[in-house]
Amino acid sequence: MLLSRFPRVSLAHLPTPLEPLPRLSKHLGGPNIFVKRDDCTGLGTGGNKTRKLEFLMAEALQKKATVVVTQGAVQSNHARQTAAAACKLGMKCELVFEKRVDRPSEPYVKSGNVFLDRIYGARIREVEKGSDMNAALEAVAVELAKKGELPYVIPGGGSNKVGALGYVDCAHEFMTQANRTGLRIDHVIHATGSAGTQAGLIVGLKGTNSGIPLLGIGVNAPKDIQEERVFKLAVETAAYVGAAGTVERRDIVADCNYIGDGYGIPTEGMNEALLLLARLEGLLFDPVYSGKALAGMIDLVAKRQFNKKDNLLFIHTGGSAGLFGYSDRLKTG
Repeated sequence: MLLSRFPRVSLAHLPTPLEPLPRLSKHLGGPNIFVKRDDCTGLGTGGNKTRKLEFLMAEALQKKATVVVTQGAVQSNHARQTAAAACKLGMKCELVFEKRVDRPSEPYVKSGNVFLDRIYGARIREVEKGSDMNAALEAVAVELAKKGELPYVIPGGGSNKVGALGYVDCAHEFMTQANRTGLRIDHVIHATGSAGTQAGLIVGLKGTNSGIPLLGIGVNAPKDIQEERVFKLAVETAAYVGAAGTVERRDIVADCNYIGDGYGIPTEGMNEALLLLARLEGLLFDPVYSGKALAGMIDLVAKRQFNKKDNLLFIHTGGSAGLFGYSDRLKTG
């Protein structure tokens, strides 16, 4: 599976570390938990979207784009990293935010990722909850084209077959790291939302016959919808890299029992998981994605879904900048 034939620009600090979490593992009484530190990708405080942007922004440059246009929720980690990438590559950036969270607080609309978006000079537009976001992106692109710009549209989360290449590459990366250190990986766990991370990972894992099961912990959609979304993109991505037929529907597993009251709404379990990792391992997780996935993994361990001698690899997708947007809603006591 040769990814070097696809256009790519260097944006991330790679490879990201793969580290043990001994204090968490001991606290939970097993299994052995490791973390893939994709919060350390570097660009705009880091996060998983930087891997995707290496391929997406390369295509934008290839098409001579002058402005990138993308969308997300108000506290979007993807938007923040896209804005940073645009600055680094000399492009403009237009962000379309869906107001997904009802009755947002002042920190949510002004701090965290939004504050960084403004530092990076991105132009921000907002649309109401439930809007057709693809149509909103297209409308902005048409408007910009009429003004003489050459827009490049990036879907929410950078999740298309181009962006998913970043996580095909990540799967290869952590398997290489594991092989070099003699680490047997029994399960890989991560947050799944816009589908690109999970789709890329499963293509990378299946395309190399790793035999490692992948579990996505959902943050915004019911199980059936999330799994179908991931499967569709995984099939497209596999065909794109020349590995058609490697991914089956049964390979896509999402546990969507930890969403709580909805996307971007904190849960007690997430809050507890955030504090636990901060105080046991000195790691920060975000309240929307990695925090809920972390809470899910901890609960599954407590329910004995894994053997005590298993080695679990948790993909830390970053996003700690978003903590500031939730500073009035998270408990620290």
